[in-house]
Amino acid sequence: MSNIPKNIVVLAVTAVLLAVAAAAGLMLGASSVSLPELAAWAAGADVPDTARSILENVRVPRVLAALLAGAALATSGALIQASLDNPLASPNVIGVNSGAGLFVLLAASLAPGALWLTPLAAFAGALATALIIFALSLGAGVSRLTVVLAGIAITTVFGAGMNTILIVDPDAYVGSSTFLVGGLSGVLMRDLGWPAVYIAVGLAAALAGASKLNILALGDEAAHGLGLNVSRLRLSMLAVAAVLAGAAVSFAGLLGFVGLVVPHLVRFFVGCDNRWVVPVSALAGAAFVVGCDLLARVLFAPYELPVGILMAFIGGPFFIYLILKNKGGGLD
Repeated sequence: MSNIPKNIVVLAVTAVLLAVAAAAGLMLGASSVSLPELAAWAAGADVPDTARSILENVRVPRVLAALLAGAALATSGALIQASLDNPLASPNVIGVNSGAGLFVLLAASLAPGALWLTPLAAFAGALATALIIFALSLGAGVSRLTVVLAGIAITTVFGAGMNTILIVDPDAYVGSSTFLVGGLSGVLMRDLGWPAVYIAVGLAAALAGASKLNILALGDEAAHGLGLNVSRLRLSMLAVAAVLAGAAVSFAGLLGFVGLVVPHLVRFFVGCDNRWVVPVSALAGAAFVVGCDLLARVLFAPYELPVGILMAFIGGPFFIYLILKNKGGGLD
């Protein structure tokens, strides 16, 4: 109970940081929009045509995409780590993102122009990968490191599949180079409709299952003793994680390490109570992706770096740090 006031403060501060990051993302870029112009536009007042065009056609879709992708991937990572009891797991590490990406490219190649099919294909690919990882995690004596290595192998195979599709059918996916590393530069409002619905449903399901994940953290035997169906809970939470990751991949590409970095940072501030980890991860993930996308836009102006590359520079060293931190038995 003593952590509740502190966690409320953390939640509030994270929400403020998210608001600041979103405002900065709307204002800053190759062409800047002033704060008075942003405020006037938000209030429905008259603003210069140039500022209105920049906001409505470029900045709003991009910032909204970053918000949705960040919240989805961070929450997906928190669910995967809690479900598998594996601090090294995340959507990109265990291959969920790559599975979604492979199915997106398959759908784009087999049914070009069917935009409604993209989020469904991404979910199917993410869920298939999550089921493979779930089956592996049930094996007797399977260590956390084994699950991670299996995920890396799956990612490699699916990556080869994606590259094969793009070689055989180069026109399968417009902007495929950005898709493979993760980027938000070409996102339009029409791309976000169905993914936003899936992400909203996934976030609601994650919040609803957070308290049960706390029971799961007590251990399988204790959870069984308290009447919890452990396998069903793990499978359902991995399915929710697949919905979230797949929806994000469908419009943002293969963004990596959001689901690894953010939940760990959140637990440092709020502890391991998933009733707090899940909502704070959603807000922090959204702020993280918006902030990284802003940096990717302005650091190398007038050139733009796909945000996935910047995240790889951040997430790669963090992943190595986690491996070294857990080497003393934490992976067994």
